[in-house]
Amino acid sequence: MGNGQRKWTVMVYLAGDNNLDSAGVVDLKEMKKVGSTDDVAVVAQFDRVGNKGTTKRYYLRKNGTLEDDVVVDLGETNTGDPRVLEDFILWAASKNPAEHYMTVIWNHGSGWDDDNVYRVGSSLGRDIARRGVTVSDTRFGAPVPFSTARAITRRGFRRALFRPSVEKAMKTRAIAFDDGARDFLDNIEMKQVFSSVRKKLGRKIDVLGMDACLMNMLEVHYQVKDQALYCVGSEETEPGDGWPYDTVLAALAAKPAMTPRDLSALAVGRYLKSYRASDNVTQSTCDTGKAKAVAAAVDRLARLLTSGLSNAAVRMSVIEARSRVQSYYTPDYVDLADLCLLLMQLTDKKEIKTACQAVIDALMKSGMVIKSGYKGPDVSHSHGVSIYFPTKRLSPLYARLDFAKKTKWAGFLAAYLGRMRRK
Repeated sequence: MGNGQRKWTVMVYLAGDNNLDSAGVVDLKEMKKVGSTDDVAVVAQFDRVGNKGTTKRYYLRKNGTLEDDVVVDLGETNTGDPRVLEDFILWAASKNPAEHYMTVIWNHGSGWDDDNVYRVGSSLGRDIARRGVTVSDTRFGAPVPFSTARAITRRGFRRALFRPSVEKAMKTRAIAFDDGARDFLDNIEMKQVFSSVRKKLGRKIDVLGMDACLMNMLEVHYQVKDQALYCVGSEETEPGDGWPYDTVLAALAAKPAMTPRDLSALAVGRYLKSYRASDNVTQSTCDTGKAKAVAAAVDRLARLLTSGLSNAAVRMSVIEARSRVQSYYTPDYVDLADLCLLLMQLTDKKEIKTACQAVIDALMKSGMVIKSGYKGPDVSHSHGVSIYFPTKRLSPLYARLDFAKKTKWAGFLAAYLGRMRRK
């Protein structure tokens, strides 16, 4: 399956069983403006809203109707089930073998210590302007409150690989929400999906795109560092328009020989170009193979900061840096490079300055962040990768992440929050 008939197969997994259902139709039609070519296959799996909205697989062609492009009707599926995503990727690769594979997960993305798993999605509103087309769905209203989630838990909450309660799941970083099944893919399931795909394909996915909110975190990249070569996503929430699939696919169709690195960088550029200067959007692509080196640099910094918290001057420099750092829709997410830049300005400890510079170098000079950009004053200190830095409470589930297990960042957070807590 390594040497395929095409240069690229682009597979888009649309988890539309939620308030983005109609927007999914708009994006599929946008993909059809270019469609598949001799060198590039464009395929999609789209789960529609409700029990009557079945899941269909598409081989997308230029022009014609969406129904003309349906190749498989799967009936009702749960896009939050890891097996459903894995099956789609393997199907797409077997039916359309290629030299390179790009997998895009399309849906809401969420913070991982979020107190409401549907908060981000609901913030987009019931009326969504998708590339100039207004799509509405009055079936969706206010966010699901915590009490309702608990009630859902009591009625049953099925998952394929894990069966945590909704209450527990609401504190886990998640993507691919399925309202019908009240389910979503969490960070650990994502790793398991792409680990299994790598074993079965005998290779990594070349580009993992996340057309979702808040996903370009160091913790996420570290989790999938052995399963995907490059990750494209946003530190901030994405507007309702999401990715400009037509311009990305048009560029790929015009130059199908482009490398995975080039395609990931192109996706960032096309995304940013599609928004206005005031839209407050971010987008970046990262070499996940460099995540280990960045994590090692963060580990060294975390150890120094933890030991330095007993020093009043060091403690105040951390407090001030945290208060001024670039943060996002979920305030517990901060730009990692910006945090280090502020710490370098505020501390007089040479060893901390050196450790901060090492993190920045690992991110920017060593090439983890291949291309990064922003538009809007609210995100003007974004550099491509965020990190978890809560100010009130450390999620007990953070320790489950590979990044937390391999570095002392969680230990620093616990020490910092302990210092900040009133006696």
